[in-house]
Amino acid sequence: MHPEIHESVFLAEGCYVIGDVKIGAHSSVWFNTVIRGDVCPITIGEKTSVQDNATLHVTHDTGPLKIGSNVTIGHAATLHACTVEDNVLIGMSATLLDHCVVEPWSIVAAGSLVRQGFRLPTGMLVAGVPAKVMRPITEEERRNIAESPENYVRYVQHYREDGYEGR
Repeated sequence: MHPEIHESVFLAEGCYVIGDVKIGAHSSVWFNTVIRGDVCPITIGEKTSVQDNATLHVTHDTGPLKIGSNVTIGHAATLHACTVEDNVLIGMSATLLDHCVVEPWSIVAAGSLVRQGFRLPTGMLVAGVPAKVMRPITEEERRNIAESPENYVRYVQHYREDGYEGR
């Protein structure tokens, strides 16, 4: 089992990507992130950023981890055997447990704990421990969700222009 990583993907030094992992075009995996598809598959779409110190993992009994395109996964977030659909923002230090589903155009607030099997409806914000639906996202938040992936594509471009190719 070797990862399938599109040639445009940026892998920062210190990140680990092992096992049955697929990462789509123009995505980025930042410093000290661990993506372990050692026992079940992990798929990551296009233009998705997995920021510093995030952990993505699965176990034999829990099944795959699926992350869509245009997703921002904040620093130190933990995602375990869940589904994150397209156009989502996962806040810093958020934890998503087995079999939860985050539908498009949604936000998981920083520090939230999304419990096992929870389904976050499209266009909503969840926050808390355990996470609860707080309200619909605002237009400004929707713009932020849309702009964040493009920002990370630009960050990668700047790193490469400055001579840093990652690992």
